[in-house]
Amino acid sequence: MEKNEIRFATVGTSGITEQFLEEAANNSEFRLRAVYSRDRERAERFARQQGADVYYDDLDAMAEDPEIDAVYIASPNALHCAQTMKFIAAGKHVLCEKPLCSNLSEARRMFEAAEQSNVILMEAMRSLHDPGFGVLREEIKKIGKIRRASFRYCQYSSRYDAFKAGKRQNIFDPGCSAGALMDIGVYCVEPLAALFGEPKSLQAVSVMLDGGIDGAGTVLADYGDMTAELIYSKITESHLPSEVQGEAGVLLIDEIACPEKIEIRYNDGRTKRFDTGPGGNNMRYELQGFTDAVSGRKHIEEYRRISMLSIKLMDRVREICGIRFPADESV
Repeated sequence: MEKNEIRFATVGTSGITEQFLEEAANNSEFRLRAVYSRDRERAERFARQQGADVYYDDLDAMAEDPEIDAVYIASPNALHCAQTMKFIAAGKHVLCEKPLCSNLSEARRMFEAAEQSNVILMEAMRSLHDPGFGVLREEIKKIGKIRRASFRYCQYSSRYDAFKAGKRQNIFDPGCSAGALMDIGVYCVEPLAALFGEPKSLQAVSVMLDGGIDGAGTVLADYGDMTAELIYSKITESHLPSEVQGEAGVLLIDEIACPEKIEIRYNDGRTKRFDTGPGGNNMRYELQGFTDAVSGRKHIEEYRRISMLSIKLMDRVREICGIRFPADESV
């Protein structure tokens, strides 16, 4: 292996993997070694399109490939734990798409296995690695005592019409540990966990769809001296910004999943604006954080804490709203 080169494999051939590889092409340490799909022809086609050395339709065979250093997993949520555990056992570092797994029990097993095998496991929560989130962390200190946070992410799913027509869709399938909270609400839950920690209590309601899956939801978190509301949906759109309200001003965030434009409006009339990025695909930052961790340049214990707390909070929301996954049966 050449100096600083990290040989990657990918699990999943959907649009999210294509977006990841699009940004990976700009990372000097990244080299695509292999791709995986259950469908051999699809795996071969994807490997050819992406310039991978080899392709697999057998995960065990891919895990045994000594020419693979790290794996990016972008399969259905319900598969994250088992696949991650397989690659960790083979000594591979793992960057796993959000949400990390189905529940807290799985998350504990995954991180414990990574620690025992001395490999890096990181959740691919792109917004937390975005420079905009760094600005948010710093500027939130300048608006006085925080009294309310409102994080929202509502995006009408491209698969919802097909779901309404009776066609099975992974993203609306409890068997895939999916639904609005896990797919899109997580973009609200993780900043909450990162910025404010664990609340004293939670209240939650969900809009339930056929099949026992949530299409939208609202969470109210009580921190004693402040409250936070999370609003998320895969069945409606919203064009309102997220915000954090302090006693000295309010901080506005254009998009919580990709915080590029941030503005502070102080109570005395002053304003301060930040434009933190070129826009578009911000997966480059999570990949850079992961490669920095694999290369020993960065410690990521804080991201583990955030992932664990976020899964714990989402478990609680699902408990309140009666959202159950097959993966929960073993808990």
